[in-house]
Amino acid sequence: MKISRDKWSSNFSEWFDWVISEAEIYDYGRYPIKGAGVWMPYGFKIRHNVISLIRKLLDETGHEEILFPLLIPEELLKKESEHIRGFEKEVFWVTQGGEEKLETRFALRPTSEVAITLMESLWIRGYSQLPRKFYQIVSVFRYETKATRPLIRVRELTTFKEAHTIHETYEDAAKQVKEAVEIYSKFFDILGIPYLISKRPDWDKFAGAEYTIALDTLMPDGRALQIGTAHHLGQHFTKAMDYKIQRADGTLTYPHQTSYGISDRVIATVISINGDDHGPVLSPVIAPIEAVIIPIPGKSEEDTKKVFSYAEEVRSTLASNGIRAVMDSSEDKTPGEKFYIWELKGVPIRVETGVREMNSGSVYLKRRDTLEGKVVKREDLVKELKNMEKTIEEDMRRRAKDWFEERIKSFDSLPDAKRFLENRGGIAEVPWCGSEACGLKIEEEVQARVLGTPLESRPRGNCVVCGRQSTTTLRIAKTY
Repeated sequence: MKISRDKWSSNFSEWFDWVISEAEIYDYGRYPIKGAGVWMPYGFKIRHNVISLIRKLLDETGHEEILFPLLIPEELLKKESEHIRGFEKEVFWVTQGGEEKLETRFALRPTSEVAITLMESLWIRGYSQLPRKFYQIVSVFRYETKATRPLIRVRELTTFKEAHTIHETYEDAAKQVKEAVEIYSKFFDILGIPYLISKRPDWDKFAGAEYTIALDTLMPDGRALQIGTAHHLGQHFTKAMDYKIQRADGTLTYPHQTSYGISDRVIATVISINGDDHGPVLSPVIAPIEAVIIPIPGKSEEDTKKVFSYAEEVRSTLASNGIRAVMDSSEDKTPGEKFYIWELKGVPIRVETGVREMNSGSVYLKRRDTLEGKVVKREDLVKELKNMEKTIEEDMRRRAKDWFEERIKSFDSLPDAKRFLENRGGIAEVPWCGSEACGLKIEEEVQARVLGTPLESRPRGNCVVCGRQSTTTLRIAKTY
């Protein structure tokens, strides 16, 4: 069956607002603070499942979870001048407690490098304690001045996973950045989110970093969305805090650090990346409900009662086998109305049970992603449903990857790249000499944002600005 994706791709903004509201995921725009939304129960479960996945990946790689205070004293935040310059226009300040004006302003955490460096200087004194890898999942606050968008560009990021690591040498920290990218790659692969890995240009790296590696995806409207970053911080923060550790030879040195993070944007992406005109299509990996059982009423009250009882047995079988399943036993809705509701919520599999299925000891399984279905025997239900989930995950991953790769194109001229981005959206790649002047000129001419360069330099032809031999490829896209 052909699934319509017209609204999903042609009017994505409207589609997204409709989905998060009607599917009861995230209530945005009605809480009386601009750029802040409320997680509703169904959306909070999606969020919980996503967080559980990244927490598992971090724990398995030796990261330790911590929790820091929300408030950062102004004098501490200003310890690293380059860092605070990068955030000064985005900081929320607490200036009063009760009726008293505070002598020291406190920042609502925009990020945690300086705060964590302070505590590391108290916890870690020598090389034998290294490396250490910490992370926390918290809210951060940034005064976005651009147009806010639910989950994508907000003033309170409620699902900010930030990791902070500390190492003896630059090389060890560089290895950690590589591990961070590998963790994120695995994370996004499991979620079925396609991405490109790029090194950000120096003029767009994280404030206070040696370099920044970013992972970007594409939303249905063709705009790029940054979904993860990893930063090699070098000794910037440890020098600013005058924090040294003892090396094996007894000398003192400033340790090297990394930081890397993801946010609510990951959840926005898993909601959006495999959607259609019916709503989102959630991966079984993070769907709050893997299967919904819809009993189809019979012609008589007695048949209907038996069908509902049979449906409850099916639900119990699934639940006892570790499958997140619910039965829609509401009597005030038709089966068609129930189909609509659960498709809007993106539940991966629908299980239909009627008189025919009850009498034959079977159920009808229907996929949310393709709306294709099949009859299976009751005794094979668990095995068949798990096989269907695996197929759904593989198909969703493949479709998203194919769609993504079709929208990455190479060009040898800026006018061609500009036309592509304006007409269709996607990611344009052009030859670049590596100079900042030419990079900024490309952004200006194309009226899009530079995402960065491939991790491995791939010279191709002449720079599209100055005409000199290129040293690498520059990626450009319209972004959020």
